[in-house]
Amino acid sequence: MSDATDRSLHDESAERRPAPARAPRGRGTGWQIAHRFERSQRESVDDGWGHDDSGDNDWADPAAAVRTEVRLETCSEILTRNDSPDLPFEWSINPYRGCEHGCIYCYARPTHSYLNLSPGLDFETRLVAKVNAADRLRVALCRPSWRPQSINLGSATDAYQPVERELRLTRGLLEVLHEAGQPVSIVTKSGGIVRDLDLLGEMAQRRQVVVFISVTTLDAALGRILEPRAAAPQRRLDAIRRLAEAGVWVGVNVAPVIPFVNEPEIERILATAAEAGARSAHWTVLRLPWEVAPLFRSWLAEHFPDRAERVMARIRDMRGGKDYDANFRDRMRGAGPWAQLIRQRVEKAAARVGLSREVPALDASAFRPPRAPQAPGAPEQGSLF
Repeated sequence: MSDATDRSLHDESAERRPAPARAPRGRGTGWQIAHRFERSQRESVDDGWGHDDSGDNDWADPAAAVRTEVRLETCSEILTRNDSPDLPFEWSINPYRGCEHGCIYCYARPTHSYLNLSPGLDFETRLVAKVNAADRLRVALCRPSWRPQSINLGSATDAYQPVERELRLTRGLLEVLHEAGQPVSIVTKSGGIVRDLDLLGEMAQRRQVVVFISVTTLDAALGRILEPRAAAPQRRLDAIRRLAEAGVWVGVNVAPVIPFVNEPEIERILATAAEAGARSAHWTVLRLPWEVAPLFRSWLAEHFPDRAERVMARIRDMRGGKDYDANFRDRMRGAGPWAQLIRQRVEKAAARVGLSREVPALDASAFRPPRAPQAPGAPEQGSLF
């Protein structure tokens, strides 16, 4: 990969060194929290051997940068079926596992446990890239059993995270979707989506794409500690503007709403997004499944010690007295008076600035199976039509 100073291919034999408790520069957390399947617990102890006089020991300095490692992987399937009744799609695609954005609140962090990696620092620094994603999508869409319906891109980890600039896996997937006339909804907090306006614009004309841009805060300083490698707020607003100018239906996600952190910004985010060209408004409240809860509490104690208890008390008010309730009915929006207040604020603010709650239905009538993937070195097969 080209940026050798910041990113290296994953080496399975590389020794894992203990991370500092404080977040390294540009990361959401420095905690290599043990995942829930681990049978043993490890604790880092500073015995003095990590320090030298050269100042070159990154791991001895909590502020030092930590490189991103990317493991290239071939997958057997790229489409994942969703059976959650609170999600508006049945099929999704995630070309990456782990996410370099480093959002401390990310509900996908616990998925790194299935790789025997930490949902903490590992999640944002040890990524998996599904390098044959586009070919596997071609195979899936060519199957006689496929019934065209909208697919969601980026439901778990961001398909436009920084590594996409080099690997272009999302671009390859969009090319297949565009060729097949296959509808897709995209969720991202990256301004990098504008790279693909050539494809998205044409798909929008055929009513085959909608995009949702997550705007968590308009405060750049808060964004740097809450989601350190995600696009700055202004870049996300610029992406909304450019998508809208290209004719793409774009909605804004105020997600997640965190009481006393970004919650005071709800009305301003919606008004600013509407001015940029957003046409619909959506929101979720903070979710803290599994290892995300202790990671978030640690982050709160470091950055907002004066209000940490108030924040957690309000979260528990919306979660039946717990840090998290996985009940499908309430997990996205919460329950109780505080959740109802947030709902009312979002709906009233959206109505004031003309943001709809509805999203247009996508058109699958023009779908046709894409070309099947070609074997390496094989001549390209022509079409009869």
